[in-house]
Amino acid sequence: MKKYAILTVVTLIGAPAFAGGLNEAVAEPTITPVEAPMQTSIDGDWSGAYVGAQLGYGDIDSNGAGLDGNGAIGGVHAGYRADFGKFVAGAELDYDVSDIELGAGAGTLDNVARIKLMGGIDLGRTLLYATAGAAYADATVGTTELSDNGTFAGVGLDYAVSDRFTVGGEYLMHKFDDFDGSGVDLDVDTIKAKVSFTF
Repeated sequence: MKKYAILTVVTLIGAPAFAGGLNEAVAEPTITPVEAPMQTSIDGDWSGAYVGAQLGYGDIDSNGAGLDGNGAIGGVHAGYRADFGKFVAGAELDYDVSDIELGAGAGTLDNVARIKLMGGIDLGRTLLYATAGAAYADATVGTTELSDNGTFAGVGLDYAVSDRFTVGGEYLMHKFDDFDGSGVDLDVDTIKAKVSFTF
């Protein structure tokens, strides 16, 4: 009798385990990690060195000497920018060759080189900036090769297509007073499209 009582107690205690138990195990939720999407565009940081090319249009006015003209202009550029949050500062060198005739065949503007200082506003994928600096130009009038230093100022806008590639536009106003001692003052306006690759 004692054996039957012990067997009955063991059976009653073990029965819930075989039947799933009084407290069935609850399945724990599975957490699947989600990978962050790859960054394929600029995150608003315009810092870094860059190189590129530009192509546009130039217009020249003179102080009554008849050396006015307009035509294509284009070349290459290289620079460096530092992003300080909302403000971006930088420096750039650029060089343009031109096909601008002066005074209905009296001469040509051959090339223009510039040293630029730039300051702009960081708008994320867009950079709006002002620029100014020194310019150097070569021209041919008749059979005479002339060259002179001048100044320029202007504005530009760059847009980041990706973290490495930008496109933009730039407008510059140049002043060359008494060009190479000739007594001729030249005002040169240029508007150009630019593409750049950032390192």
